[in-house]
Amino acid sequence: MFDDLPPDLERLLTLRVWHVMWLQRIDTKIAAVRQREAEQEHGRRRSPPVQDWIVELGIGVGRPPTQVHARDCYAAGKRRRPVDRDEARRLLVSGLPACTHCRPDQHLGIIE
Repeated sequence: MFDDLPPDLERLLTLRVWHVMWLQRIDTKIAAVRQREAEQEHGRRRSPPVQDWIVELGIGVGRPPTQVHARDCYAAGKRRRPVDRDEARRLLVSGLPACTHCRPDQHLGIIE
């Protein structure tokens, strides 16, 4: 059996206090990690869904849309906003040009 603990009461009590302090620190850290994970999950549930399409926006008053892109298109400019599938289709049908690199018109079934 393991009997490597000190034989006197004073040192045993000191060890007990030391271990209680460590358990409190560990419990505090566990609570903080659980809180952080709960907040992250809450944020994931409340965040809007990621859209598969983006509209590149122009410069000027109202920032008119200039082109439709797939979400991960490397050719999309910095001024953009996400749109859902229906809005992307509506914009393409109304005459807004499709990106020639990612070809959202082909993916959305709108072929000229």
